[in-house]
Amino acid sequence: MSFNQEFDQHGIWRKQFALRLKLLSEWLVDHDLMEPGVRERLDQLHAQVKNDKITVAFVAEFSRGKSELINAVFFAGYGRRIMPASAGRTTMCPTELGYDAEIPPCLRLLPIESRLQPQSLQDWRNAPDKWERVDLDVNDPKQLARMIQKVAEVRRVTQAEAAALGFWHDEAPDDNPLPGPDGMVEVPKWRHALVNMAHPLLKQGLVILDTPGLNAIGAEPELTVSLLPQAHAVVFILAADTGVTKSDLTIWRQHLSVLGEGRESRLVVLNKIDTMWDALSSPEQVQLQIASQRTDSAEILGVPARQVLAVSAQKGLLAKVHRDKQLLEASNLLELETALGEDLLGQRRKILSAVVAKGIQALRVETGRLVHTRARDLVEQIQELEGLRGKNAGVIKQMRLRIEQEQADFDASGAKIQAVRSVHLRLLKDLFAMLSASHLKAEVATLGKTLKQPGIKLGVRRAYNHTFDRLRSDLAKADRMAGEIQSMLEGSFKNLNAEYGFSLQAPVSPKLGQYARDLDLIEKSHLQYLSLGNALRLAQPEFAERLARALMSRLRVVYDTAVNEVELWNKSAAAQLDAQLRERRRNFSRRIEAVSRIQQAAGGLDERIRELQSQQAELNLLDTKLGELTDHLLAAPEEEQPVEALVA
Repeated sequence: MSFNQEFDQHGIWRKQFALRLKLLSEWLVDHDLMEPGVRERLDQLHAQVKNDKITVAFVAEFSRGKSELINAVFFAGYGRRIMPASAGRTTMCPTELGYDAEIPPCLRLLPIESRLQPQSLQDWRNAPDKWERVDLDVNDPKQLARMIQKVAEVRRVTQAEAAALGFWHDEAPDDNPLPGPDGMVEVPKWRHALVNMAHPLLKQGLVILDTPGLNAIGAEPELTVSLLPQAHAVVFILAADTGVTKSDLTIWRQHLSVLGEGRESRLVVLNKIDTMWDALSSPEQVQLQIASQRTDSAEILGVPARQVLAVSAQKGLLAKVHRDKQLLEASNLLELETALGEDLLGQRRKILSAVVAKGIQALRVETGRLVHTRARDLVEQIQELEGLRGKNAGVIKQMRLRIEQEQADFDASGAKIQAVRSVHLRLLKDLFAMLSASHLKAEVATLGKTLKQPGIKLGVRRAYNHTFDRLRSDLAKADRMAGEIQSMLEGSFKNLNAEYGFSLQAPVSPKLGQYARDLDLIEKSHLQYLSLGNALRLAQPEFAERLARALMSRLRVVYDTAVNEVELWNKSAAAQLDAQLRERRRNFSRRIEAVSRIQQAAGGLDERIRELQSQQAELNLLDTKLGELTDHLLAAPEEEQPVEALVA
C-alpha cells in the first residue's frame, strides 16, 4: 500500500475515532455521567487524536533532487511541479508545508534579518505580523507553484553582512558561498517559510519539512536541534551516480546520525537512478550497479541495507503525470511510498493507539467508579428501606432523624477533607516549582553565559555536561516528589474510604523519570556544535546566541509536557474526590426524600423500593453499555459496526 493510501487509512481512523468519542460524550451527558474528571479525559483524548501531526523531513545537500522527490510523492496530482525543482539552487530556506483550517491558504516568509534579533524561531512563529504573507490559490497549480518559488529567492550582501547572518566564515573558506566580481555573496532571502494549503494529506495532519543544504542547515541551530529531532521520519537524499560524498557524510554525521534510535524512521534515498540507465549496459548490469551503490551507501552510513532505497523522483513524477505504469515501476517510487507508509504510519499508529488505549482505560475506570458508587448507594438505600417493613411511624421518624444527623456529621467533616486537599496542593506546589520555566531558566543560565562569552569557548563542553547532569538530577528529584505525593494520596484516600465509605483510588502517578530520555536526545543533538570543527562557528556571538535560544526552546517543550502530565494527574485525583462528595450529598437527599414519601403514604415504601430496584437494573445496563462504547473506541475502522447501533 502506498504512503498516500496508508495516510488515507490513518485519516479515516482519526475521523471515526473523533465521531465515536463525540457519541460517547453525548451518551455520558444523557446519563448524568459527565463529571469534570471524565470531561478532562475526553478532552485530552480528543486533542491527542485531532492535533496529531506526522512530520516527514527531507534532508539533502544542494542538487540531490530533494524538492523533486517531494513533488513526486505528494504533489503529482497537480499535474506539474509545485515545489521549485529546476536546475541549480532550489529551496534556500527551511520550508514547512502543513494545514491550519483557521488560516487562509498562504505562504508566510520570515526575513533572514530576523537572525540578528534575540527571538527564537518559535517566538517568531507567535508573531505572524513579522512575516511576509502571500495568498495562495490552491485551485490554480500555476499560481501556487509561482508563489512557492519565492522560497528559492536570494539576496546579495557584503561578506560582513553574510558573516553576521551566519553564512560566511573567514576561518572556513571552503564552506563560504562564492563571491561575485564585486565581492558580494548570495544568501537566502528568507530564514523560514510556512506553506498553509488544503492538500488532502496536509489536511489529515501531515507536515512536510523541506530543508536547504549543508551551509544553511548548520547556520540554523533551531532546525537541527529542534525541528529535525522531532520529525517522525527523516528521508536523507543522495545522488545515485555519486553515492555518499564528503558533504553528504558531513550532514549525516553532524545532523542525522545523532537523532537517536527508535523514535524516528530514517530512510536513505539514492535519487536519480535514471542517470545510470545506460544504453550500452544491459538492464541486469544497471541493476547490479544500483545494488552496489545501495550496499556501499548503507555501509558508509551505518544503516541496514533495506533502509537504502534507489529511485528516480523525476521519472516517477513524469510517470504519475502521464499515467505511465511502466515508467512508474522503473522509477521505484512506489517502493519508497510503501516504505514510508508501512514504517512511518505503521509505527505512528502503534504509538498513537497505545496512548489512546491508555487514556480510554483511564476514562473507563473513572466513569466505572462513578457507576459503582451509585450502585453501592442504591444497595444501601434498598437495605435501609427493607428494614422499615412493618415498622411504625415512630421508627420511621427516628430513621429520618438519624439520616439527617449523618448528613450534618458529614458536612461538619469538611475540615478533614480540606486538610487532604491542602497537603496535596502544598506538595504539588513544590513539584511545579521544580518543573517551572523560571527554574529551568536558572539551571541553564550558566551554560548560556558560557555560550555568550566572546571568542573560543574552551569551557563550553564542561558547562554543557554540568547543565544536563543538573537537569537529569532535577527530573529524578521531581520523580521522587511525585512518588511521595502518590503515597500521601493513597494513604489519605484509604482513610477517607474507611471513614466515609468512599471508593477513592489514587490515579497512576506520572513517571517523570521517562523525560530523562528526551534530555539525552537533546544533549546528543547539541554535541555536534561543541566539537573542534565547530569551534570557530561557536565563537561567533550571533551563532552562540541562536544556539542558546534553540536549546532553551527545546527544553521548554520537555518541561511543559511534564507539567501537563502532572496537572492531569492532579485534576484526576481532585475530580474523583469532588465526584464522590457530590454523590454522597445526593445520596443523603435521596434517602431523606424516600423516608418523607413513606411517612406521607402507606404504600410509599414498596413503591420506593421498586423504583430503586429499577434504577439498579438501569445502572447494570449503563455499566455494560459503557464497556461496549469504550471497547468500540479501540476498534479498527474496517472491523467496526455502525456507530449508531451502539448508542441505540
